[in-house]
Amino acid sequence: MNVSLKGQRILVTGASRGIGRAIAKQLSESGAEVIIHFNANEEEASKLKSELVNPSFVEKCDLADSSKVIGFIPRLVEKYGSITGIVNNAGIAKSAPDDLSTDQWAKIWNETFQVNTTSLGILCKEFIDQAKKNQEGRIVNISSRAAFRGDTTDYLAYAASKGALVSLTRSIARYYGKVGIKAFLIAPGFTRTDMAKEILSEYGEDFALNDIALRELTKPEDIAPMVTLLCSGMADHATGASIDINAGSYVH
Repeated sequence: MNVSLKGQRILVTGASRGIGRAIAKQLSESGAEVIIHFNANEEEASKLKSELVNPSFVEKCDLADSSKVIGFIPRLVEKYGSITGIVNNAGIAKSAPDDLSTDQWAKIWNETFQVNTTSLGILCKEFIDQAKKNQEGRIVNISSRAAFRGDTTDYLAYAASKGALVSLTRSIARYYGKVGIKAFLIAPGFTRTDMAKEILSEYGEDFALNDIALRELTKPEDIAPMVTLLCSGMADHATGASIDINAGSYVH
């Protein structure tokens, strides 16, 4: 089976590192033009661009600011042409212990939802606007196992923000399928990324390993092939599905 993304132009958010970086590399190796989104780490985003085998582009957008997110995809379309797929990978996970003052706790809650949910919703909306014209488009939302099994009390905001993506993805799949738009959700668990370092340092690697069914933590490269398959059109009848890539987190 040959998975080809030739002729596709795919936006990957949070592509300068971690899961997004691995996805961008795999998409490019499979033939896609990749738009590498970043917020702060332009150096890493540019480095990734130099490593990709197919044409790629680097674009900045601060997902913590809705005013920057609104209009981002129309600007990309005007600059590069229609976008056939979007991988909403960017996200934040901030610890908010329950002994924080409510003001501080609410601040982290709002920041988390802004990046993980509100901005992602705007990106989906604007992607759909342009995809409807072509009657073709695929959305892959990177959620978390926390959306289904919950998370520790320090990460209530993270779990809730990722849980919202489940209903968003299913709604898009259900009501835009007839205009050619497919939507999928990936639920990773602990993955060896910079973002996970804080959690692993807080709880310890043994905690993470004891919580899964396999002998080693998931790597970003373990997630990228599935995303590539979903973007290819070869799995369109899985639209609306939530796919676990979390080393058996629920069955352990």
